[in-house]
Amino acid sequence: MSPVSRRSRRPLQFAALAAGTALLATACNAAAKDSSSEGAKSSGKSFTLVTPDAVGQNEFLKLAVDGVKAAAKAHDGTQKVYESSDTASQQQNVQAAVEAKPDVIVLVGFEFADLVAQQAKAHADQQFLMIDACTTKTFKNVGCAVFREHEGVYLAGAEAGLLSKSGKVGAVDVLDTPQFRRYSDPFAAGARKVAAKTSTSTRFVGGQSPFDDSARAKEQANSLLSKGTDQIMAAAAAGNYGVFEAAKAKGAFAYGVDVNQCVSSPGTVVDNVIKRTDVAVEKGIDQVLGGKAGTTVSYGLKEGGISLTGLEAGVDSSKCVIAQHKDVLTKVKALRDQIVAGELKVDDPAAS
Repeated sequence: MSPVSRRSRRPLQFAALAAGTALLATACNAAAKDSSSEGAKSSGKSFTLVTPDAVGQNEFLKLAVDGVKAAAKAHDGTQKVYESSDTASQQQNVQAAVEAKPDVIVLVGFEFADLVAQQAKAHADQQFLMIDACTTKTFKNVGCAVFREHEGVYLAGAEAGLLSKSGKVGAVDVLDTPQFRRYSDPFAAGARKVAAKTSTSTRFVGGQSPFDDSARAKEQANSLLSKGTDQIMAAAAAGNYGVFEAAKAKGAFAYGVDVNQCVSSPGTVVDNVIKRTDVAVEKGIDQVLGGKAGTTVSYGLKEGGISLTGLEAGVDSSKCVIAQHKDVLTKVKALRDQIVAGELKVDDPAAS
């Protein structure tokens, strides 16, 4: 599942969504950036990354770029990045990547699901790796990397339970579906794990534009705040900023997703459930080259694919509120270790 607005790429990159059927364009995207490794040996492997949006300062996509660069270095090869800006350039970039015939084409996001399905069928010898999404049909030449977001959300919920003064925590979620409840149900479970009497509640954005409606997200957040909720999981995609505004106005706290959103609302955002796309890209490429193509691999706390900003090395400069609560982080680290060791299981609302 997962993130938000194309400009922020994308707190909540919902891989469960299918992109609309698209016709492939045959022209190469002249604006695509060529990031080929300089001085790489010609005998090395070649990797191409296609992004759904411009990378810019988008941390979610910057991590993916880091992953493909690390893979190129590890395999003594070259890497190229095609940055898309809209549906047309996504189509053009996928076509250009296929025509270049690299060892592995890496694509980030559900937008590429239909495109990859078409190309995988037409080019059986080309290996594809999808990050944070997968094709509906299984292909022997399409590997997928998905994330166990619910494990990180559970830890964020534990932080909320430990920090709440009212004993009431909640979540603003995009839609009331099992896949999206990965960002709300585990939050409640984590809070109750550390504070059994915690009261929990979830509100859903819904409406005509559930993924890009800050006003409705803010309304739902205010509904929770009016009932005394003082810790809110923001899983409203682009609407997260509406949640942050509501929390800030009431002196409450919120939690971000996918990237460090503390910088957008310092003093209000406690922590973030981070998707380490760099880990998924590098490890995914290794698996494809190791003969394990055509499989879907899940990345959670154990694999380093999911984390919290508070558990990362740069927490002290992250502008996250959690940096001021080392005692809470100590308890959360203990819970993380239990999950990694298999001693604590976090229920997945999306599990069949």
